[in-house]
Amino acid sequence: MTDLTGYNEDDIIEGCRKNDRKFQEILYRKYAPAMYTVCLGYAGDRNNAQDILQDGFVKVFQNIKKFNGNNTNSTLEGWIRRILVNTAIDYFRKKSRLNNIISENEPVENINNSENRVLEKLEMEDIVNQLNRLPEGARIIFNLFALEGYSHKEIAARLNITEGTSKSQFSRARELLKKMLYDLAS
Repeated sequence: MTDLTGYNEDDIIEGCRKNDRKFQEILYRKYAPAMYTVCLGYAGDRNNAQDILQDGFVKVFQNIKKFNGNNTNSTLEGWIRRILVNTAIDYFRKKSRLNNIISENEPVENINNSENRVLEKLEMEDIVNQLNRLPEGARIIFNLFALEGYSHKEIAARLNITEGTSKSQFSRARELLKKMLYDLAS
């Protein structure tokens, strides 16, 4: 096991650019736990999340030479996160299930309870578990919009769907999530 101490981020990046396995392991061990959480939010299960994480880090190591640490708008963690999010999207495109799931528009009954009272009763793990139960398309759009901060226009372009589909799937995901959380807290 490689020691994480004693190396600054610039040293780690430079080592990765030279394909040094020791520095690649340090980078992976430093960022993988947080990125696994991101992947899990898209994948919905541990096996798919692990696949996305591994594929994403391969892309990180292949493209680390393109990372520009001098750009004040880009941190290494943010750059890695973007690669992992894009890898998750590609993963579901390849399976071609996303388009079928996104086009579903089942009505969901409205919840008239206060969201705050429901959320107060639940632990973060409960909320994440319910997020993972959302249908794939709705979950991906919910994550991109609510957690990653993409606009519906950006989501539509990335997923090759209409902006209206993105909005309706986000609304669907939100309503499903509210119902699941309400049922869980009741």
